[in-house]
Amino acid sequence: MHFYRCLKPILAMSFDLDDTLYDNRPVIRRLESELLVWLHHHYPATRTMTAQDWLAVKIQQAEQNPALKHDVTLWRFRQLEAGFIACGYKKESAKQAAELGLAHALSLRNQVDVPELSHQVLAKLSQKVPLVALTNGNVDAEKIGVAHYFRHIFMSGRDGLAKPHADMFEKSAAKLAIPPENILHVGDHVRTDVMGSKQNGFQACWFNDQQRQLHKERRVTSLPDIEINCLSELLTLI
Repeated sequence: MHFYRCLKPILAMSFDLDDTLYDNRPVIRRLESELLVWLHHHYPATRTMTAQDWLAVKIQQAEQNPALKHDVTLWRFRQLEAGFIACGYKKESAKQAAELGLAHALSLRNQVDVPELSHQVLAKLSQKVPLVALTNGNVDAEKIGVAHYFRHIFMSGRDGLAKPHADMFEKSAAKLAIPPENILHVGDHVRTDVMGSKQNGFQACWFNDQQRQLHKERRVTSLPDIEINCLSELLTLI
C-alpha cells in the first residue's frame, strides 16, 4: 500500500468492476473467440470474416458514431449489424441476426469467475460502509454474483457517459447523499478510474495488481490518493 496524499474520512466506496474485482481479459478473449465460431456456424456467409475483419468493423462504427464508446452493448450490436450487411444480408435480416448474436455475446460476457477474495472483501466492506459500482462495461453484476454487495450499480450508456466523464460519479454521490470527497473510488485504470474520480471530487484508489509503475504509465494525468496491490488492503482503511 502506498499513500500519495492523506485520506479524508471514507464514508462510502465506489468500485470499478472489470479488471478490479476480477481479471476480465481472459473473459473478453474467450468471448471474441467463441462468438466468431458461433457466427461462422449459424451464419455461413460470415465465414469470410476473420477476427481482424470484425475488429475493423467495430472501429469503423465508432469512427462514424463516437458516442458508441459510451455504450458497449449498443456498439456490439452495431458492429454485428454492419458485419452482417457487409456479408450480404438485407437490413432487416442483419438486424435480426445481430440481435441473436448480441444475446450470445452477452451470455459469454457474463461467464466470469469472481475470486473468493473479492467476495470476502466486498462482504466485509459492505457491512461497514455503503458500496456502489461504476462500470464502463456491460457485465451483469447480478449474473456474476456481486450485485448484492452494492447499494447501486451504474453502467455507462444506461446511466450516462463512460468514466472519466462526470455522469456516473455525480449520480453515485447523489444516490448515496455523501460528499464526493468522502467517497473512495477503487479501480485499475489510471485514466477512467483515477483521473475520473479525482476530477469529479472523489478520492482515488489505484488498484495495481500487475506490478505496473505509475511514472511509466502513459495515460497518467492525476495521482491517486492511494495505491494498493491487493483488494484486502482496503479493509485496513475503515
